[in-house]
Amino acid sequence: MKPLDSGRHVLPVVSVASWFRDHRRDFDSNRYVYAVISRRSRGLSIGINLNPDKACNFDCVYCQVDRREPAATREVDLHRLREELAGLIEQAASGAIFDHPRFRSTPAPLRRWNDIAFSGDGEPTAAREFLQAVQLVAELKRTFGLAGIKILLLTNATLLHRPRVQQALEILDRHDGEIWAKLDAGTPEYYHLIERTQVSFTRVLDNLKLAARQRPIVIQSLFLRWQGEAPSDAEIAAYCDRLNEIVGAGGQIRLVQVYTVARRPAEPQAFPLTDAEVDRLAQQVRQRTGLTVEAYYADH
Repeated sequence: MKPLDSGRHVLPVVSVASWFRDHRRDFDSNRYVYAVISRRSRGLSIGINLNPDKACNFDCVYCQVDRREPAATREVDLHRLREELAGLIEQAASGAIFDHPRFRSTPAPLRRWNDIAFSGDGEPTAAREFLQAVQLVAELKRTFGLAGIKILLLTNATLLHRPRVQQALEILDRHDGEIWAKLDAGTPEYYHLIERTQVSFTRVLDNLKLAARQRPIVIQSLFLRWQGEAPSDAEIAAYCDRLNEIVGAGGQIRLVQVYTVARRPAEPQAFPLTDAEVDRLAQQVRQRTGLTVEAYYADH
């Protein structure tokens, strides 16, 4: 098992798992805003869940959200979201959040605040309040003087073409925003097998090209063993072709994040790849695309 290299420190693998596995959307009495220690953010990430109804236009086989459970609420109260976010910003900015029982054992290399992320129980851009929520976060960033704190949008890219979403992306561009967009397949057949959606693969690819032509984006790709089968070499080759297609269309890909299942999925037939399989896959992507690739493993 490999250690996580955070840049200046190497974290022991044995205990890293517990820091990164807790991605509960609940935090104290908050309804929409939560905090996690994120392996890909390499520190504290404040999350915003605009999908408390658990509605999503994907039904990914590896998702940890159990959509069979009833939703706690279906509305997004922007006034309450603002209050919750302002409260967590104050805790994060002062460092007081690391006195919270959930974060007291966080090691020094991870005691850094990286971002505010739109990441919840569904596709953030599908929420009718998405544009207003982005405006709200940008305003609070200015109010609190949060230079250097990123605003991340974790998205499946299905709705990036919508005018109101485009408006929101323009705001992100002006406020240290980044798009972290999902691409888990190279062929339509594998895409529909894993994402279980009615949205066409072409729509996702077109939106990735659209977004990447306007600013550098991060591609997030989860690969797994589904019903006993890992993705084939042919599928990975096709996936690399899709990345090259985005770049060939004038798109900018800043980083590709290749990872596997790290938290218990709702579907019992979804299993992580081994470290060796993740490494091999990441190396294939590097060789076939020339892009910068980071690999993340099942337990660290």
